[in-house]
Amino acid sequence: MNQFTVTPDAGEAGEGAKFYTIGDLAREFGVTLRTLRFYEDRGLLSPRRDGTARIYDARDRERLSVILKGKQLGFTLTEIRAMVAEERAGSGPAMNLKLSLDQIESQIQHLEQQKKEIEEALAELQTRRAGLAAAA
Repeated sequence: MNQFTVTPDAGEAGEGAKFYTIGDLAREFGVTLRTLRFYEDRGLLSPRRDGTARIYDARDRERLSVILKGKQLGFTLTEIRAMVAEERAGSGPAMNLKLSLDQIESQIQHLEQQKKEIEEALAELQTRRAGLAAAA
């Protein structure tokens, strides 16, 4: 990854702060440039601009990690935006998904229902495949 450092006069409070290009983050997290621009358009990420280049700091990198964890857990971008907004309001150094017990229980139910529907669809398709294979 092409991390680079800048001096405080480049817009960061501490000397030696790490900054990342959009390509750096895309490669590190295995997402497309389009995905990162989409998250920016939706207000989930807010990189600094240097001309047309997007410059992400360590906090943006951490926020992206949280966004992707939220997606992995099946939350919508609207839900993730609310969680990230709560985190931005806090003063803690580490960003994390703020999940209540109710949110966790609700998401487990939602994912269990999706799992059931997927298993039913798979069973139906496998039955149809077997029928077509037997007829051939």
